[in-house]
Amino acid sequence: MAGGTRRVALGAAGRPGGGASLRGRLGAVLPYLGPAFVASIAYVDPGNFATNIAAGSLFGYDLLWVILAANLVAILVQSLAARLGIVTGRTLPEWSRLLFPAGLNRFLWVVAELGAMATDLAELTGAALGVRLLLHLPMLVSALLAGVLTLLLLGLEQRGFRLMEEVIIAFLAVIAAAYVWEVVRVRPDGSAILRHLLLPRLAPGELLYAAGIFGATVMPHVVYLHSALVLPRRRAEADPELLRRREQLDVLVAMNVAFLVNASLLVMAAAAFGARGLAVLGVEQAHRTLEPLFGRAAAAVFALGLLASGLASSVVGTLAGQTILEGFVEVRVGLPARRLLTLLPGVAVVALGVDPVRVLVLSQVVLSFALPFALGPLVLFNASGRVMGRRVTPAWLTALAAAVTAAVVAMDLALLAETAGQLLSPP
Repeated sequence: MAGGTRRVALGAAGRPGGGASLRGRLGAVLPYLGPAFVASIAYVDPGNFATNIAAGSLFGYDLLWVILAANLVAILVQSLAARLGIVTGRTLPEWSRLLFPAGLNRFLWVVAELGAMATDLAELTGAALGVRLLLHLPMLVSALLAGVLTLLLLGLEQRGFRLMEEVIIAFLAVIAAAYVWEVVRVRPDGSAILRHLLLPRLAPGELLYAAGIFGATVMPHVVYLHSALVLPRRRAEADPELLRRREQLDVLVAMNVAFLVNASLLVMAAAAFGARGLAVLGVEQAHRTLEPLFGRAAAAVFALGLLASGLASSVVGTLAGQTILEGFVEVRVGLPARRLLTLLPGVAVVALGVDPVRVLVLSQVVLSFALPFALGPLVLFNASGRVMGRRVTPAWLTALAAAVTAAVVAMDLALLAETAGQLLSPP
């Protein structure tokens, strides 16, 4: 399949039977749910753990509004990505190859691959940490075991992509349940949560973490992937407008589950660590700190959620990498081969003993910088009559998406200026 998973393997059900009852209505909707849930796993990958935990422990509930803003942007972006695939039958990388000059297309491909590499590092590191925390194995052995588990999960594609969708949804349910339970356990300040969700503020020192949260939430590689995931349902569904509405519901539900997970991570860190004046800057430190504060069960649930996140996001990252490679340059490789290629740099980083906390946080900043190069073409193609025909995106929606892209670029420039100032300032 140009643009990701093989089309013949993505067998989606056709139009399901309806019914006047609630059960009938649910039965009519459920077969359409899946693509956005697969994409949403990337929004709760291990990079989110590192950035949200660090932000919560250092700044309390301050950056909750950033998670909310990033989620609203994610809903907009994923809706546009799905819309492009549903209306045109082509993926975002395919349209780049077809419409942009060769040089620009190659540049966008390189940026997309760099973003995918950053994602792979975060995912493998997070999965390996989850294995290590649960089984107490050396980090390199844990990374290799996590890689094997990912390959086994990718093998499910041979039995139909719907099965893989269902497995990934199950992983998302495990992650959400784990961290909602953690939040209940730590008893956060409800009024502070509401206040910081609705009243934006950005104190000195918070920009790096805000950019990291944004980069970890609005992921460029799943912008490409989502435009591919909807294609099988497009062929099975005779009414594109019905499919578009159903996919919008899919996006709303999936992205808000991802928001719940991200907010829970930050709230847990703020209540468990920040309220006690503990600067917890990594997932291993968070795991060690949770046990004496809230018991062994809290630490185990934390590690289980991290492992589920790392494994599921590794699968999604591999699917996205295939979409990028096939769409931009028409090179097709099997999912296991693609995973082995992307696994090697992550294993090398682990083997070299690079600080996993630094890998996780910096990978999310890289993703934030890569994001405008995915959003720009997405907005452009959705607004193009040549691409979308009579279903061109409304002018107000195009303006909103363009404003979001401009805001992301402005945030990246501000982060670059802050980082350069820190590097050039005397010690």
